[in-house]
Amino acid sequence: MKTKRIIFVMMTATAFVAVSCSQGEKKPSEQSNSEPENTAVISGVKVDPAKSRVIWAGTMLGIYTHEGTVNFSQANLIMAEGKITGGNFTIDLNTIVPTDGNYNPEQGATPEKLTGHLKSADFFDAENYPTASFNITSVDGNSLKGMMTIKGITHEEKVENISMNRDGDKVSITGDMTIDRKKYEVKWDSPVKERVLSNDIKLKIELIGS
Repeated sequence: MKTKRIIFVMMTATAFVAVSCSQGEKKPSEQSNSEPENTAVISGVKVDPAKSRVIWAGTMLGIYTHEGTVNFSQANLIMAEGKITGGNFTIDLNTIVPTDGNYNPEQGATPEKLTGHLKSADFFDAENYPTASFNITSVDGNSLKGMMTIKGITHEEKVENISMNRDGDKVSITGDMTIDRKKYEVKWDSPVKERVLSNDIKLKIELIGS
C-alpha cells in the first residue's frame, strides 16, 4: 500500500513539473509576435533603438576633435545565458549630430555646416546611402566581430570592451569600435597641409533597455 502511494505521489509531481514548464516557456514565434517592432529582448529586457545611440569622434590631428552622436533605426541582439551570441544593428546616418564645441562661427565653422559636410558625398553620402549596418558573426569574451557596411562597402570590424549593466529597470550595453574611414570610401582630406584628418573614426555603441 505504501509503495502504491509513493508511486502515485511521484507521478503527480512529475505531471505538475511538466505542465509548469510547458506554460512557463513560450515558443520563439510566440515571443517575437508579442514584442513591438524595433525592440530586442535581452533576458526579458527590451532594448529600444530610439533611446540608444552611437557616439562618434573624428580628430584633426594636433588641432581638435569633433564629436557627436548618430541614432539607430534598428537593433536586434540574440542572447544566451545572459551573453550576446549574435545580432545586427542599423544606423540612420541622417541623424548625425555634432556635440563638441570646436567651432568658429565668425569663420563660417558651425555644427550645422559640419553636419552637412558629413552627410555629403565627401563623407558618408547619406542621400544615396542613408544607413550603415553591422552584423555580428562571432563573440569572444567581452569582444565580438562582425561585418560593417558603409556606403555599400563591407569589411569585418571588431567591437571591444563590451559591458552590460543594470540600474533598476534600466539596462545599458556598451562597446568600443575603431574603423578606418578610407576603407569605406570616406576619403575627404583637408586642402590645408597642416590640417590632417585622422583615418580612424572612434565609435562607442550604447544600447539602452528598460
